[in-house]
Amino acid sequence: MAYVRLSPNDPARWHQPVRGDQDKSFENGVIRVLPGSAEDFAQLHKIASSWPRTKVLAGSVAEGRITYVTRTAFWGFPDFTTVERRDGQIALYARARFGRSDLGVNGKRVQAWIDALAQR
Repeated sequence: MAYVRLSPNDPARWHQPVRGDQDKSFENGVIRVLPGSAEDFAQLHKIASSWPRTKVLAGSVAEGRITYVTRTAFWGFPDFTTVERRDGQIALYARARFGRSDLGVNGKRVQAWIDALAQR
């Protein structure tokens, strides 16, 4: 399992535009698109940055796209979430790096971030 924890995460590979303009769920991740302003995007960055075991891999609020890496608690598997600001929208794309299924973890995390944003 050392490979999972120590393998490099290339920002050029993971920090890509979110492809899609509607919600989609698949075996190892989700895409969610919601209405949102620049202020909502900045708030979502604060939420994601404070999430357990989550760090910015690439991007910034000023850039309008940020990719985060969140590691699982036990094995340290990396999951990537790209959050992108669009005209009146915020798109989130969360996916697992390893394996064919994330067991719903990415969808639950993204929904928790969206719920936290709605409470602000």
